[in-house]
Amino acid sequence: MEVPVGPGSRVLLHPLSRRADGSEWIVGRRETRVFVALPAQGVAALDLLEQGASVASAQARLHARTGEELDIAEFVRDLMALDFVAEVDGRTVPSAPVRPASLPRLRARHVAFLLHPLLPWVPVALLLAAVAVLVARPGLTPTYGDLLWSPYGTLVVAGGLIAGWSIVLVHELAHLAVARAAGVPGRIGFGTRLQFLVMQTDISGIELAPRRHRLTAYLAGIGVNLSLASLAVLLLALTSPGTTAHRLLAATVLWALLPLTFQLMVFMRTDVYFVLQDLTGCRDLYGDGLAYARHLAGRLLRRRPAAQDPSRGLPAHERRAVRLYSVVLVAGTVVCLAGFAAFTIPAEVRLVGGAWHRLGSADSLLDVSDAVLTLAAFAAVHIVWLVVRWRTIGARRSTRRRRNSSYA
Repeated sequence: MEVPVGPGSRVLLHPLSRRADGSEWIVGRRETRVFVALPAQGVAALDLLEQGASVASAQARLHARTGEELDIAEFVRDLMALDFVAEVDGRTVPSAPVRPASLPRLRARHVAFLLHPLLPWVPVALLLAAVAVLVARPGLTPTYGDLLWSPYGTLVVAGGLIAGWSIVLVHELAHLAVARAAGVPGRIGFGTRLQFLVMQTDISGIELAPRRHRLTAYLAGIGVNLSLASLAVLLLALTSPGTTAHRLLAATVLWALLPLTFQLMVFMRTDVYFVLQDLTGCRDLYGDGLAYARHLAGRLLRRRPAAQDPSRGLPAHERRAVRLYSVVLVAGTVVCLAGFAAFTIPAEVRLVGGAWHRLGSADSLLDVSDAVLTLAAFAAVHIVWLVVRWRTIGARRSTRRRRNSSYA
């Protein structure tokens, strides 16, 4: 039920963290990983409410201080929608359950060394050493054929899946560990990016950290991939060509490097996207870029009167970045989905059709096993994708319902 807010109401807020960011402040709850940008007047209102001032008293004192008539009751309702308010007049304000952090026993002191200013130079040094080895011995450069490290297809597929997802897990653990060192809980889980099933780490709250720490957290996964690939190249130089160890090391280089091409797809909010957003000083590069793209689409289709350009209210530097990013967002999404429709779907249809045909006309147990495993693997991946997608949509609807009810 909605907790009413009146002029005499007094508010108890959850513990909130904050950091000055230009003319605004980043404020939020670390445990819920919800953060917003507030102007100086909003932070002043928070201070008064935290000191025990009533809604009317806070409004009057801010009016005397700034000369502006601020609606503190509406401001409190906004805070309730964000789950920032614990109580109003002694009545508990319902909020969404707090999701536990991944690896809760991992403390900031355990991984504090990850924020040392010299640590980012380690993957750089390893990469330079690997490049030097490949320049001196170009024959060690891996090719696509090195992914077929075994004459047995089952081993190739199983090895690729195990190694690939293991590297992805280490990649995400790197994000989590650096964020934890900066005091951010972090949570690893599965998510979707267009048609892709991905493992991702929520490090919301890193916005409160200094820029060097933020960039270290964003780039930690890429640094791990480059370090693994570089170490594999260095070990290649110490093993004999043609051996199983040599073939596996060559495959490891590709398993570590190939996922980095995905990171360049900034239209899907990858690691590079967050670096780009931070360096451009944008609050929500994806959201603002999507809103601007929809605005342009509405004008081109002329299905409704031209609305005000949503980017006009942004600072000049953000407006330029958002408009440029909207082009990348639309073009990248179109190309990615077109590739999915032109190549991935036909390949999957052919794969499933072939497996189904072999299952119906199999001459041996090996053929039956191969067909069953193929269909099972295909079904498992798509079921996981659908479950993750459904949960994501459900979480967004739940958030919207909570926020709508607070304004009822």
